[in-house]
Amino acid sequence: MPDKPFPIIDTHQHLWDPKRLNLPWLAGAGPHLNRKNAIDEYNAAIEGLPIASAIYMEVNAAPDQKLEEAKEVRQLIDSGTAVTSAAILSADPGNANFRDFVDRFESEAWVKGYRQVLHGGDTPPGYCFKARFINNCRHLAETGKTFDLCMRTGELKDAIRLADACPDTRFVLDHCGNIDPKAFFAKDDPRGGSNPTVVARWKEDMTELAGHPNVACKISGIIARVPQQWTADDLRPVIEHCVEAFGDQRIVFGSDWPVCLAGGTPREWVEALQQIVSQWSPEAQQRLWSENAKTIYQLS
Repeated sequence: MPDKPFPIIDTHQHLWDPKRLNLPWLAGAGPHLNRKNAIDEYNAAIEGLPIASAIYMEVNAAPDQKLEEAKEVRQLIDSGTAVTSAAILSADPGNANFRDFVDRFESEAWVKGYRQVLHGGDTPPGYCFKARFINNCRHLAETGKTFDLCMRTGELKDAIRLADACPDTRFVLDHCGNIDPKAFFAKDDPRGGSNPTVVARWKEDMTELAGHPNVACKISGIIARVPQQWTADDLRPVIEHCVEAFGDQRIVFGSDWPVCLAGGTPREWVEALQQIVSQWSPEAQQRLWSENAKTIYQLS
């Protein structure tokens, strides 16, 4: 790590305790996920890292648990004992009760936005550009909140269409568009994964999506897809194209704790990213690690 590392705002912090919140998807998840991953576990995982604050990211809880999830996060933030300072709550713009849910948080400064996971097996392609979804995302512009896009790589054109339809809404694309860094591997790489066709389409779609000034890109998630043996250079092509497309003023860092543990610890992810961006200007590095998050998520 650098002698004086930049302070970090983690824009993608998942926390859960299965005894307190019902997460149906945990039943089929790996052992690093199907367990308690709450604030104490997060604190232990980031020990020694310069994480100054974190934004809680919704955890796809059962539909009847959304308000309970919000209550628990609010209590954690209000306690003043955690780096967690804001939240992205779970809300589906495709639901008829979406506005009733989000309007109750319009004046809550700790709620910065919302997310609905779009890459689940039961979410069909094109779901995010149905009329109700679009109209409700337009409503978010009126409330000043963001919407995080978490979707399949092959459906990035859906995000393009949504951004077109909602030019006043601020979107953040999670996990570099969910591209698998192994797709960039050479054909003769024994770790496998090479897929030039997927890479070419992802690059094209990311560039087109970045043409919308209301969309930012979250540098996160990709470490969860790395092979058992990996280096920072395995992640470099993904990050470099995200920056080429979005510029250094529309990218933010996210740990994706604890999903990241499928490939490495938060420290390993941060240190790999520090290595990749080490030749950037200090100002550009600071924008990635914290300054852009303050602007995009309107952090005080």
